Amino acid sequence: MTTPRSSAASPARPGRAARILRAASAVLASFLAFLTVAIVLGAYVPSIPKAGVIGPVLGGQYPFHTALLALVAAGLATLAWRAGLVRWGRVVTGVSTLCTVGALVIGGIQFQAAREAGVDISLGQVFTELSYPAAKPDATETFASPEGEPLRVDAYLPAKAPGKRTPAVVLAHAGGFHTFDKNDLRGTGRWLADHGVAVFAVDYRLAGPDRPTWDKAPQDLVSAMGWVQRNADVYGVDGARISLGGMSAGGTLAMNTAYRLQNGTIKAAEGATPAPPASVIGFYPGTDVAQMWEDDVAGTREAAQMYTGGTPQQYPDRYREVSPTSDVRPGLPRTLLVVGDRDRSARPETVAGLGDALRKQGVDVEVKELPFADHAFDDAYGSLTSQTSRQILLDFLLADAR
Repeated sequence: MTTPRSSAASPARPGRAARILRAASAVLASFLAFLTVAIVLGAYVPSIPKAGVIGPVLGGQYPFHTALLALVAAGLATLAWRAGLVRWGRVVTGVSTLCTVGALVIGGIQFQAAREAGVDISLGQVFTELSYPAAKPDATETFASPEGEPLRVDAYLPAKAPGKRTPAVVLAHAGGFHTFDKNDLRGTGRWLADHGVAVFAVDYRLAGPDRPTWDKAPQDLVSAMGWVQRNADVYGVDGARISLGGMSAGGTLAMNTAYRLQNGTIKAAEGATPAPPASVIGFYPGTDVAQMWEDDVAGTREAAQMYTGGTPQQYPDRYREVSPTSDVRPGLPRTLLVVGDRDRSARPETVAGLGDALRKQGVDVEVKELPFADHAFDDAYGSLTSQTSRQILLDFLLADAR
């Protein structure tokens, strides 16, 4: 007697094309899931090696883009799950969904911070303005030629109103004292000008391996301040409301120069020494150049050593002279300090510490800490942190006019 065979049909094996599609979906989903896990985890826990470097940058500047990537990973993992990779698909779908939520929470926190700062939020910019915009200055001039090296200034000017003079700010670019140029300020310059503040983005002499500029770059900002003050009538600027500021190393340089002008410890190399600025701005600045050397994070030691020509042990006087912390005393100009809470090189506690020291001396100071923001958070022009920082800067510069 023979046993009757089951009439149930065996499940059909997927064809070659289906297997290739399933494998491709699985590989791509795995890659995107791994990437978004690293970004989101690093943004929340910056102490994680590697992930703590990329997370605050990508997760902080592009949280909504990160959420979209995580959603794509979840969608691909779901396809692979339905195609037969059940356990793997469930895990990757779950992880990717968590990453989506984590990235959206970052974006939500930044959105709330922007609203509290009074930002006219542009979600279109968040998704389209991923880097510096292609803005053009209204004029470019040479403001000084020390040692035969022409230094240029880009002027971004508000629309002229008869009988009205505008506040202005001289801005020094980032770059660790040895790289980049004034063109990096074009987005901020154009935006501020469109909102009523004249911007003068300046170059200064950059350091090199055998070319320290600790005694030259501050002189270049003194020259820039003098040039703008002398040409205030030409550009319709209120000569009593010219501020000085900068980003990163440019912020260090701007604060150092402004405080020394106020304290009388720096003079113009040629001609009359300009008046101190009405106020000073430091975006994610190094507050103590010796500390920059000690920390040795993201090139800070190389920058400090190139700028000063050696180590703090070799040239303690140089390090002391170029550090804003050395000039804290009563009577300094109003000061705005802006830093990201995930910044590793201009650490928020050191920036807040400078703010506390200024406040103890009776200086009018504002310290703004932006959530989930790393160093150079304004590189992504359309990001929420960048939009927020521009509004904070504008409000500070217009404060005297209100």
